[in-house]
Amino acid sequence: MLKTSEAAADVLKPVLVFDSGIGGLTVLREARVLMPERGFIYVADDAGFPYGGWEEEALKARILSLFERLLQEYSPEVCIIACNTAFTLAGADLRARFPDMTFVGTVPAIKPAAERTRSGLVSVLATPGTVKRAYTRDLIQSFATQCHVRLVGSENLARMAESWIRGEPVSDEAVLAEIEPCFIDSDGKRTDIVVLACTHYPFMANVFRRLAPWPVDWLDPAEAIARRARHLVPLPQDAEHPDGFDFAVFTSGKPDFATRRLMQGFGLSVPAA
Repeated sequence: MLKTSEAAADVLKPVLVFDSGIGGLTVLREARVLMPERGFIYVADDAGFPYGGWEEEALKARILSLFERLLQEYSPEVCIIACNTAFTLAGADLRARFPDMTFVGTVPAIKPAAERTRSGLVSVLATPGTVKRAYTRDLIQSFATQCHVRLVGSENLARMAESWIRGEPVSDEAVLAEIEPCFIDSDGKRTDIVVLACTHYPFMANVFRRLAPWPVDWLDPAEAIARRARHLVPLPQDAEHPDGFDFAVFTSGKPDFATRRLMQGFGLSVPAA
């Protein structure tokens, strides 16, 4: 059950960061640096995780229903959808359903990848849902027609990243099997950029670098998302960080001990369910 903060009504409105699990912490980390005056509410839809196995219409309905409750409960200044799968599927519907709310989305960083690549070989490492989304293919058509873009949909990597960040063991062989399809060596050219199109994946970036068959630029969009949110969020003069915010909400209502400890490491309390 969702809990309301006891913060006073006259403080600055908080920033709500939403993800299917704990991957959005990579975005939260960057956003807090740029918006130190704001309180943050981190919402993990762990009851629905992982999103990759959902039917599109059922998942869209779930996300819209969750936001009906979240916006009424917390009245945030802005909502950061720190999940490629959620935003590419439901972003337009969220904006249409809640026109008075500002949504900052997360989409595969295909445009900057196309601008930076030297070899012209770019891979997008994502969830199966993000890979099959028309939104993703439209980004390629709009910004990367001069590149060869390989879409790699990993069934298991988001779950592996959740385990990894909690301190659980993940085998090198299992990780390599998920990232290996990203690497193309053809006609003297090699993949030189891999877009991390799931916010869970940057947690394992150092593992990816160690296991990669050759060095590539692993493109993490978290900082760009945070900059966009900062641009849209007003900074009142003499604003101070409010008490009572910076907490995490789990839709299951029962995060385990390792997850609670992780949230505390990110400066987030976890109210009792």
